[in-house]
Amino acid sequence: MLTKKEQRLRRSRQTRIRIAQQGVARLSVNRTNLHIYASVISGCGTKVLASASTAEADVRKELGASGKGGNAAAAQLIGKRIAEKAKAAGVEKVAFDRAGFAYHGRVKALADAAREAGLQF
Repeated sequence: MLTKKEQRLRRSRQTRIRIAQQGVARLSVNRTNLHIYASVISGCGTKVLASASTAEADVRKELGASGKGGNAAAAQLIGKRIAEKAKAAGVEKVAFDRAGFAYHGRVKALADAAREAGLQF
């Protein structure tokens, strides 16, 4: 019997293989109960070109007194930030890697915000 984490990693494996074959930068998302993390990784998969998360001090200030990163509003903020940072690093097109998480809720909010901010995927 696989644990919940093992199931998620199993789901993510095939996506990562497919993205690696495309050879484009990937926007990888990770979520925990408290935070959401996003990073743009180079096509060869060796270099992190840009990253953003709700664990960053200035993001926590922006989220207000609670500093909660475990909601859709926080995910939208991170989506916008990662798109801006990726563009600054010269990345326009990415492949979205949801790392086995369901495309819904916070993951969807992050993706939509990144698209609105001009990242193509």
